[in-house]
Amino acid sequence: MDVHNTTGSKQARYIQHSCGKTVAYSAQELVYRVTLGNLNAKGTLYGGHPLFIADGFAAEIALRHSGFGCDTLFVDGGKFWAPAYLGDVLIFKGSVNRVWDSSLEVGVRIVVRRPESDQEEHLFSAYFTFVALDENRKPIQVCTVIPETKEEKRRFKEAQRRRNYRLKHNKKKAYT
Repeated sequence: MDVHNTTGSKQARYIQHSCGKTVAYSAQELVYRVTLGNLNAKGTLYGGHPLFIADGFAAEIALRHSGFGCDTLFVDGGKFWAPAYLGDVLIFKGSVNRVWDSSLEVGVRIVVRRPESDQEEHLFSAYFTFVALDENRKPIQVCTVIPETKEEKRRFKEAQRRRNYRLKHNKKKAYT
């Protein structure tokens, strides 16, 4: 797997508050090249593959923010906007959008870069909701997230709308 974390040098400027952490504190970027084993019979990227990577990527962001292992509860808004082919480069970008007690939402956006043209196209976006768990696998309180930019504040508000919708339409309790 050809994966590179590209955010290591920025860590020094991130601010951690006693009552919360900035969005930038746990934001990550990951680069992945599409290989032959990632393709379906039609020669395009198998859709489950980037979803699998995005879930693990989002879980790492949730872990960095919370300091605890996190289990995926929901995936919202997963839609593929473009195909990807052999040799294309996928750029995963993710950050915490909002925190509620023991749960948090991580947004992931994937852009595909075509090596022959260096053109970028939106491939996929989704919102992953996690629950942070202690050593006994019980939900545990997570530090809040502090949105600073206009974009982060917009995502913060939209995350609450998605949560309200989930709570209204998912009456069954999740497994935790």
